Amino acid sequence: MRRARGAGPLPGQTVMTYALLLLNILLLVVGQYVWKLGLTQAGGLGWHNLLQVVASPLILLGIACYGLATLLWLAVLSRLPLSSAYPMQSLAYVFGLIVAWLLLGEAIPANRWLGTGLILAGVLVVSWR
Repeated sequence: MRRARGAGPLPGQTVMTYALLLLNILLLVVGQYVWKLGLTQAGGLGWHNLLQVVASPLILLGIACYGLATLLWLAVLSRLPLSSAYPMQSLAYVFGLIVAWLLLGEAIPANRWLGTGLILAGVLVVSWR
């Protein structure tokens, strides 16, 4: 029996599919975090240190995180419609803001918190069944 394109996960696959999506999102955020650490450690990116930055262990770790996140994303897309999976991936913005605040000590203005709340509301609306 053939399934309709974008028909969603089979029964029993739902938890695994959303776990893959969450892991994908977390890997994207970890990748951004280690890239920020690597760039800070290198003093930023410029022509003078391009090779040093690209060869940095933290930058390479971020690339590995993104590579694994891409493989997970392919698995997610094979199980969920793009129209529901992609909006849910915007949770990476929410987690990224929290990481910037808690781990990098960035000051987050009220408008970014408000925007983050709107993103969360949007994810809830999109994922509502």
